[in-house]
Amino acid sequence: MSKKTIRPEVPEPAHPQHRREPLPWQEPKSQVDDPQGPAKLEAILKSPSYSPAIEDVDFLDGDDARGVRLQLDYLKPDRLLKAHDVQHSIVVFGSTRIVESAAAKRKVEQCRDALSALPQDSECQRKLAVAERILAKSHYYEVAREFSRLVANAGGGPEDSRLVVVTGGGPGMMEAANRGAHDAGAKTVGLNITLPHEQYPNPYITPELCFQFHYFALRKMHFLLRARALVAFPGGFGTFDELFETLTLVQTRKIKPLPIVLVGEPYWRKAFDIDYLVDEGVIDIEDRDLFWFAETANDIWEGLLCWYEHKGEPLIKERE
Repeated sequence: MSKKTIRPEVPEPAHPQHRREPLPWQEPKSQVDDPQGPAKLEAILKSPSYSPAIEDVDFLDGDDARGVRLQLDYLKPDRLLKAHDVQHSIVVFGSTRIVESAAAKRKVEQCRDALSALPQDSECQRKLAVAERILAKSHYYEVAREFSRLVANAGGGPEDSRLVVVTGGGPGMMEAANRGAHDAGAKTVGLNITLPHEQYPNPYITPELCFQFHYFALRKMHFLLRARALVAFPGGFGTFDELFETLTLVQTRKIKPLPIVLVGEPYWRKAFDIDYLVDEGVIDIEDRDLFWFAETANDIWEGLLCWYEHKGEPLIKERE
């Protein structure tokens, strides 16, 4: 150990936080000098103008802070995804209303009981018919769950976060996808959105990877920023929104082509007629090949592997 150099003219370093004598502004105006001073100071400290900008929610929520909010909506998830070493994703969408079979059966029974009490009620009849159709589609919940288990166990296994399942964070089909990855012990992401009414993310998302966005646009960006595939189960407006936006981005080559799989051909064939669009000339024949249909978890997974084999690269890339 080197000998300590003694130089009387060189002072000891100041303490990084504390002072021997407080600075003038470290104590409030004395009440002795101004009896009204404390009340006036309290009014200043409580004023919204005195809140730091990053802590002032009302300020950040103003129209003129929209640019800042857009940046924050992008930055926070991006930083945390990188911190958890999430490299790429498979995005899974589908109806929030298609639940697991046991829940779907309970709903059918409830509707049957209601109809028994009011056998001529047309609304009860309609609700039972809808509940029965949801029950018929509930097997897709298990398909999504099993598919996510396949994703979780691929590559280096559940501990490998190079490829994770990402959903919109809600119930139904998105819950099933997050749940499958959760079953396997893998990280899984949910991109939720703030809405005017109360909502809850499904409980199977990795807590540190469940995000709540203010803007749909930034949420959409994060869905596709790391996406290696889009898998769409039967769904409604939200599923159609993400599906057709992705198809448009690929069609126009705004983004590089990626595999798009529609699970449940009978549903999708009735939901929209792709051949009709081709015949009407509003899309080209080649646009028909931007997606394909699948029915089982293995069908989806093997199709994705095949697509990337045709492309000449692996589905799961090496770490960047």
